[in-house]
Amino acid sequence: MRKENLYVIKIGGNIIDDEGRLAAFIASFAGLKGKKVLVHGGGKLATKLAADLQVPQQMIDGRRITDAETLRIITMVYAGLINKTIVAALQKHGANAVGLSGADGDLIRSVKRTHASIDYGFVGDVKKVNGPFLSGLLKGDMTVVVAPVTHNGEGLLLNTNADTIAQEIASEMAQEYAVNLIYSFEKKGVLTDVSNEDSLIPLLTMSLYQQYRREEKIFAGMIPKLDNAFAAIAMGVDKVTIGMAEELEALTEGRTGTILTYE
Repeated sequence: MRKENLYVIKIGGNIIDDEGRLAAFIASFAGLKGKKVLVHGGGKLATKLAADLQVPQQMIDGRRITDAETLRIITMVYAGLINKTIVAALQKHGANAVGLSGADGDLIRSVKRTHASIDYGFVGDVKKVNGPFLSGLLKGDMTVVVAPVTHNGEGLLLNTNADTIAQEIASEMAQEYAVNLIYSFEKKGVLTDVSNEDSLIPLLTMSLYQQYRREEKIFAGMIPKLDNAFAAIAMGVDKVTIGMAEELEALTEGRTGTILTYE
């Protein structure tokens, strides 16, 4: 028996920061037929609020060090304002949405990250996704919007990477659904030259990815995203695509962006 299709789509922070682009993306996302989960980050709003509140921010390799005050800000912004703004916009377009953090319904359990030399603070690494709970919502024709705040089961909230959350949700739901995982952001896909959209890689295999990393044609922030993408494929996700948020329909159909495969 063929599995039912499920879209798991991650929307990048640069789109969230742009009101017009976000509105266009939400309209396209709401129009997708079938079951769907949207995972979002936080964009620059948390950083701006932290500055307004005079809470110092520290980033290491693009990762936010999350102290107690920063965790409060992130929870307010990510699981509050951004999540509910997206939910309200989806309702406007006829998509009956519910917005969740990882703590809601015990959706995502994480553990506080430990590192030999870096104290990341209240940052979580995903350990378990509550597939039956999420599936129940999807079967009730709910569009699920997930904020990148998880919990450890002992009352502690944790700031968690949204790309990783999308991968973990897609991997868990691949047991029940034919999952199409899409990382949508401001670029056309994976580029060998970030300043040149014509350098798009339409099909990226694991061996080619490793070659480009050695040649330093793929580096910095794209590496964690691609590591997550290939991890999803290894866990049984049917299709993974990376591309431009404004081209969402074409991304779902494989007509644009970068398609990833192990072969």
